[in-house]
Amino acid sequence: MKKFKRISLFLTLIFIILVFSLSLNAKEEEKVKYNAVYGKGGASITVATGSPGALGLLKGLSDPFCEQNGCRINWIKKGSGASLEYMKAGKCDLVMVHAPDAEKKAVQEGWAAHRTLIGSNEFYIVGPKNDPAKIINAKNVKEAYSRIAGAKAKFYSRGDNSGTHQKEMRIWRTAGIKPSGSWYLTTNAFMGPTLIKADKGKGYFMTDNSTYYVKNAQLKNIVPLFKGDPLLINIYHALIPDSVKYPLRNEKLALKFVKFVASSAGQEIFRNFGTQKYGQPLYKDSRKNNP
Repeated sequence: MKKFKRISLFLTLIFIILVFSLSLNAKEEEKVKYNAVYGKGGASITVATGSPGALGLLKGLSDPFCEQNGCRINWIKKGSGASLEYMKAGKCDLVMVHAPDAEKKAVQEGWAAHRTLIGSNEFYIVGPKNDPAKIINAKNVKEAYSRIAGAKAKFYSRGDNSGTHQKEMRIWRTAGIKPSGSWYLTTNAFMGPTLIKADKGKGYFMTDNSTYYVKNAQLKNIVPLFKGDPLLINIYHALIPDSVKYPLRNEKLALKFVKFVASSAGQEIFRNFGTQKYGQPLYKDSRKNNP
């Protein structure tokens, strides 16, 4: 009898702790200011991502998914590095990111799971129309960056550990250059604002083509000068938190959304997004990419 009472008390304590944890989690969620909420259902997941949210792709994917599943998707605007850190802290259910090395490390360390290829876009190096560094004649992106540094031509960097910034730094390392000096300008801003700053400052910047097409009408001084190098392909994956390490996150709904995005229906949305408004798609689906 005493043994039964001890077991009963133990189970009761576990139940109280679980309820208390769920309550704290709910209160924490209430304090979060989402950049957008899609759907009107009861169950929800929080997605951290940058450009896919800012350009409307996440909404394009979320609306049909939420309608079919009676749920909500909360968007938090964060670059890839910050998105992964946010998930590691247990604050979101899913990330859509383009930082392959950091993604693989997260999976290897055991706090991220179900890394799924979902699509891509590509980077353009944009710059002043007179192209002072003459990158338009570069044979590859390594040479283009070397010409910019050699000419000490104004270059804008996000400097925020985003997927774009990580890619930029990888190219500098490949070129054997550690950028510094008055010509190298760090914004600590997202893609769109940095692109606008580069335009106003008549400097070079590596932007994804999706943001370039969306912001093109606002650009007066800069144009795409270099593209096409395989290193400039920008691949997106979705990841969710490990269910053992983060039992309070909504793994079931998050995984269901990942599978939807990777499905034929989700991929059709992905590869056609932006066509009607901009006359061309802003992204490519996963069929032409390698993880």
